[in-house]
Amino acid sequence: MTGNLSRSLSGVYGSIALAIMLGGCASGTPPAVSSATGDYSAQSPFPGAEWTRADPATLGFSQEGIDKAVAYAKRAGSTSGMIIQHGLVVAEWGDVSRRSNLYSGRKSFMSALIGIAVGRGQINPDETLEQFGIDDNDPSLTPTEKQASVRMMLEARSGVYHPTVYETAGMEASKPPRGSHAPGTFWYYNNWDFNTLGAIYEKATGQHIFEALRTEIAEPIGMQDYRATDGHYVSGGLATRYPAYPIDVSTRDLARFALLYLNNGRWRDRQIVPASWVAESTRSYSNTPTGGYAYMWWTSTPASGSRGPKVALLRATYWADGNHGQYAVIVPSLDLVVINRVDVRLTSKSMHQSNMEELVWLAESAEGATDIGSEPTNPTQSPHD
Repeated sequence: MTGNLSRSLSGVYGSIALAIMLGGCASGTPPAVSSATGDYSAQSPFPGAEWTRADPATLGFSQEGIDKAVAYAKRAGSTSGMIIQHGLVVAEWGDVSRRSNLYSGRKSFMSALIGIAVGRGQINPDETLEQFGIDDNDPSLTPTEKQASVRMMLEARSGVYHPTVYETAGMEASKPPRGSHAPGTFWYYNNWDFNTLGAIYEKATGQHIFEALRTEIAEPIGMQDYRATDGHYVSGGLATRYPAYPIDVSTRDLARFALLYLNNGRWRDRQIVPASWVAESTRSYSNTPTGGYAYMWWTSTPASGSRGPKVALLRATYWADGNHGQYAVIVPSLDLVVINRVDVRLTSKSMHQSNMEELVWLAESAEGATDIGSEPTNPTQSPHD
């Protein structure tokens, strides 16, 4: 759906006069872009040591519209966020350097790490649990369950409904009975799949997840705040052998990761995640109530058929999604990234997918890009941990 985008900036932004100061300060407020002389066609779409701000008007945004989007996010419970177009910060609110739990947003990082390992030949996505020597605590996996492949787990279609850890009450309540679906035949948002993928990654690469995130992604794309100690394991005790791997990430670092995917896994002159994996891993393989599911990424486009009528993301869009309102949303056709965070240490509110969709709709509307006739209302609640 999204991986084969042409990202040539030449000629597209040549008429936008901007004075760029990339990474001019080591800390504090990112440098602003003025409307003075300068040619954006020669400007890299990637931030330097610091993000660069743009006057919304220089990129065709209404300041009033941007203010409306930010005000909506704050009312809904957002504690920080960013709106980024062409690699420039159009809007920013809250403390974007504060690290907080990504919850299920971590799974999109794991998808990227697995894609890097696949590209190096360390993981074959069609190998099965049996071939990897994967079993679990009693009641152990059946021979049929062991036929689930890495690819099926990435798609949340393993058919393995073993007890696991770090699930919401909604996830536990909706879990199918053991043996009710053969591997590859049924989509269920399954933390057993996601947690076990972490263990498979570590076994196949010999790297711990959080250190690998530092060396494979964070350092190459210049994440400013992430440290390997910002991740930890949550053990399942007797329930399962495979822990969850929560990660604390700042808003501005999550934005860099989203921008990496917007640019097909490339950061400047370096291919970090194989472009073919970005395309494959953000394409829908299953229908969900509000769109589709890829390889640990959510999508606005179902695998088949059309979305329901009460939705706002009518363009091809995909996103990382975590409990309480952690979103990294990528709209390739608009060269747009929208980041929303809800730090539960700062608020008792949670933002759900309907809130995220409206925030993105408002951002698109601020540029006059939206083709939606009225503001969306979709009371969809995310069950994700």
